[in-house]
Amino acid sequence: MTVIDISASVMQFLLAFVVVAPLLGAVAALLPAPPGLKGKNPDQAVLRHGVTVTGAVLIATIVLAVGFDHDHPATMQATTDISWIPALDVRIQLGIDGISLPLLLLTALLTFLCALYSYSKPPAGPSPKAFVALVLVLESGTLATFAVLDLLLFFLAFEMVLIPMYFLIARWGGGQRQAAAWKFILYTLLGSVVMLLGILLIGLKSGTFDMVALATDNGRGLTTSVQVIAVLAIGVGLAVKTPMWPLHSWLPDAHTAAPTVGSVLLAGVLLKMGTYGFVRILLPIAPDGMRTFAPYLAAFAVVGIVYGSLACLALARTGAKGDLKRLIAYSSVGHMGFVLLGIATMTPTGVNGALFANIAHGLITGLLFFLVGAIKDRYGTADLDTLAGATGAALYGRAPRLGALLAFAAIASLGLPGLAGFWGEMLTLFGAYSPAEGLSRPAFRTFMAIGAFGTLLTAAYMLIVVRRVCMGEHTPHSRLSPPDDRAEQAADTPKAADAPQAADIPQAEDAPQAADGTKAADGGPQPSGAAGTRPAATTPQLADIQTYEAAAWTPLAALTVLAGLWPAVLLGLTDPAVQKLLAGGKS
Repeated sequence: MTVIDISASVMQFLLAFVVVAPLLGAVAALLPAPPGLKGKNPDQAVLRHGVTVTGAVLIATIVLAVGFDHDHPATMQATTDISWIPALDVRIQLGIDGISLPLLLLTALLTFLCALYSYSKPPAGPSPKAFVALVLVLESGTLATFAVLDLLLFFLAFEMVLIPMYFLIARWGGGQRQAAAWKFILYTLLGSVVMLLGILLIGLKSGTFDMVALATDNGRGLTTSVQVIAVLAIGVGLAVKTPMWPLHSWLPDAHTAAPTVGSVLLAGVLLKMGTYGFVRILLPIAPDGMRTFAPYLAAFAVVGIVYGSLACLALARTGAKGDLKRLIAYSSVGHMGFVLLGIATMTPTGVNGALFANIAHGLITGLLFFLVGAIKDRYGTADLDTLAGATGAALYGRAPRLGALLAFAAIASLGLPGLAGFWGEMLTLFGAYSPAEGLSRPAFRTFMAIGAFGTLLTAAYMLIVVRRVCMGEHTPHSRLSPPDDRAEQAADTPKAADAPQAADIPQAEDAPQAADGTKAADGGPQPSGAAGTRPAATTPQLADIQTYEAAAWTPLAALTVLAGLWPAVLLGLTDPAVQKLLAGGKS
């Protein structure tokens, strides 16, 4: 069934357009804007160009999804096959099925929302020209990774995103950005070198780099020893990008230093490239090798789940000086552990759970990084102790809509039933309860129990974050005091005078700008003695959710609810494709 009947040639064109258009848009972004499109200034023109290109790609991806034959999601559609390097039998092969289509949609949506957000709030740093061009190159490489059907092309697309992300962190990032960018590029490049060796081994031993043909062969043309070596080599490269514990240490630094848009794209789409490679390449092409390493992969996955949660708990405790962006980064290590656990089960239930958790993580963590970026802009810091201890009523009292949305994203991240985060984790644990034939059931049930314990730890640190950031610290003194006497008490109590006040936080400087470039009306306290001065102990209001923020964040919140209430939309796409993949290309 297709919503709209679109011819095969048009579908081919749409998929090629989706992959190539951002690359062409990146080149155009570096050229001078035509006189009629310059707008108020060249910076505004290039940012508008980014919104236009990413918007066109999103529309093309949606049309592609509408024309997709949902009755046959296991069949590769919109396929293109052009000879590129005949000597190596490398071909330009594109195609989508029920596994890759949701990831294409997620990538196109998040990149468009990032461009829309950046148009109203440009990142602090060099000229926006290079910023827009890098984001578009990043989008093209990510979309190509999910659309190509040739192993060497997959590797090239996989590597294409590294340089843009390096410069986004190094040029537009915050403190320690140079060190974080170097750590990111070194980890991922070293992993990629090993991955290339594994890809070449498969191609040379099987005689082809065609991913569809290799998946249909299901490893029959490769000896068990070749499969084991290939899984080890390719798996290391994919595990670095995922990231899997203990190859994760680049991620917290990269997220902490990256600009808001960089963090959203890194968590929302780049991490998905690693897990997609496990599903698309290793599971169908080297099943015997995967079966050998599956218990180890599952063990590393559950260690990552618990480790990420414990790291978040350590950062969330009072006095730890934990950075909220760093905490969300460590939470990604735990969430991606669930994805890897589902893949390691080698069952349709587990792999479907992994793919669902992938999409849910992209939506929820993308929203969380948007929110943390907005909080940092308003307060001038993402330090949890500062946010919780020096802000009086905190977000609920100062920016209630922003606080409510942060609480919503946090409970979605902890896997509350009815929201997107629940289904992926549940299906992954179900898959671990009954793993594929040949895998140790007692071992995987142990992994399931550890993973279930990790969900409790996730709930613990997320609720602590909501309590501290949204409600603020509750001292015994403030609990005994009636709200109406707070101002007089603050003036009479020496302890209140010594405590850091909300006015000490650089808000006016970092408050969001309105469309006309002026500071938001409630961006911070008035200077002492100025007209309209509030009493010293009154909690100053912050600018709540702005129009451009609502435009960028609402789709992510709505899809989080939709995926939680109607999971069949996504599972109906992935399940037939996963069944075929695990059966060696046989539906």
